[in-house]
Amino acid sequence: MKIGLSGTGRMGTAMGLNLMEHGHELAVWNRTSKKTRELVSTGATACDSPADLVAASDLVINIVIDDKAAKAVYEGRNGLLSGDIKGTLFVEMSTLLPETTKALEKKVKAKGGTFLECPVGGSVAPARQGNLLGMAGGSPAAYRKAKPVLEQLCRRVDRVGDVGAGAAMKLAINLPLLTYWEALGEAMSLTEKAGIKGSLAADILADSSGAAKVAPARIPWVMDAVKGKMHKNVAFDIAGAAKDATLMCALAKHFKVDAPAINATRLAYRKAAKGSWGGRDFALLSAWRVLQNKKPKSKRA
Repeated sequence: MKIGLSGTGRMGTAMGLNLMEHGHELAVWNRTSKKTRELVSTGATACDSPADLVAASDLVINIVIDDKAAKAVYEGRNGLLSGDIKGTLFVEMSTLLPETTKALEKKVKAKGGTFLECPVGGSVAPARQGNLLGMAGGSPAAYRKAKPVLEQLCRRVDRVGDVGAGAAMKLAINLPLLTYWEALGEAMSLTEKAGIKGSLAADILADSSGAAKVAPARIPWVMDAVKGKMHKNVAFDIAGAAKDATLMCALAKHFKVDAPAINATRLAYRKAAKGSWGGRDFALLSAWRVLQNKKPKSKRA
């Protein structure tokens, strides 16, 4: 199949490599063209604009950082919607607010295209291996059309409802994980103040019933960061987590749901995202919290 990929950051690049290995003909576009180089060097075709991407593709995947970027890709000059899109299937895989994906669906349908949202759970390694978790929102027909490709990207993909439901499901699955890293940092601060050896406390925390599934692999990174050694591997950065936490709070407000845990966590990610911490893996929020608690109270961010 001829697939267009808009957004070739860490996740997009990993997905693109996967798709080419499955035999698809891939065209790519990114606002910063140098980020397409890895895919182009592997066999993808670079396009000059989102409109050119649509012209070269039967199915277009968009995966960008936030709602503002997504709207610009679709509606901007030479955007995805600027040309003839009849018969093209658009699969929106960014983490966005439901109201944004609903608005995009209306615009795509008005011009004769088909729209499906399918944000994914998982980081770069699962994206490369086709082990993501897909949460699709859209019509049954759009889902059936996209499913063969989505199954190559995901270990599990479900249609959770109409457009908007997929966006809500993605924010819901990320919420406990974001709050976990803040909670872990608080827990590690308590064990440190109690005089428990850091490596022992971390090992017990990773082996506890309260540990997240990804904790055992990430807690060593956290311990290293507390000591000043920052791992360069980044699956999802703190700045991105701050953005997602803000979306979660907005969604909770829209649905009139009390969400004090994620609201408090959002503030922590926003503070941590300042300066060099913003580009670090979001699990390192735990280390940031431990280091904050080492400072005198008057000097904490």
